Amino acid sequence: MRVRDEAEGSVRAGERVCGWWARVHAEYEQGADEAGGARPLRGYTVLLGAYAASAAALVAAVRRRGPLAGRPDLTDLALVSTATFQLSRTLTKSSVTAPLRAPFTTYQGTAGPGEILEAPRPGPVRHAVGELVSCPLCMTQWVGTAGLAGLALLPRTTRWTAAAMTAVAAANALHLAYARAQQAAE
Repeated sequence: MRVRDEAEGSVRAGERVCGWWARVHAEYEQGADEAGGARPLRGYTVLLGAYAASAAALVAAVRRRGPLAGRPDLTDLALVSTATFQLSRTLTKSSVTAPLRAPFTTYQGTAGPGEILEAPRPGPVRHAVGELVSCPLCMTQWVGTAGLAGLALLPRTTRWTAAAMTAVAAANALHLAYARAQQAAE
């Protein structure tokens, strides 16, 4: 009898949670994004779960490796920050990486030198992934986490890779400054 009562209590609790989630989802879906479509809450939930699982796996890998030497120093943080900026822009805006985004986005036009503008495709998960892979600010969280995990697990390789992306960011800034100087001279 007691087991049956506990099972029924668990079922009622599950129904309450499902009812609460259905209400939250319905209210949230009534809000519209700038494109006028419903927000892909289920897709966001999938992405949040994937990020949490990835971060947990990285933490486990770092713990297996042993204690860290200390906090990352400021030069490592500056290097990884600049590389994170550049890699996030390359992954989300570069025309060369468009084939990676194509299953989740549609082409909308150009967005600046070497960059394109894309919109997420419909469908809860495709839309959420489309937002992630076409938004540099959204992608920064994922890339930055990978960069810091790289410093903890493979510091030398991560520094070299981050240095390459930092050099690309500096070169891009110089290209843009040169183009502006040319325009000002005309």
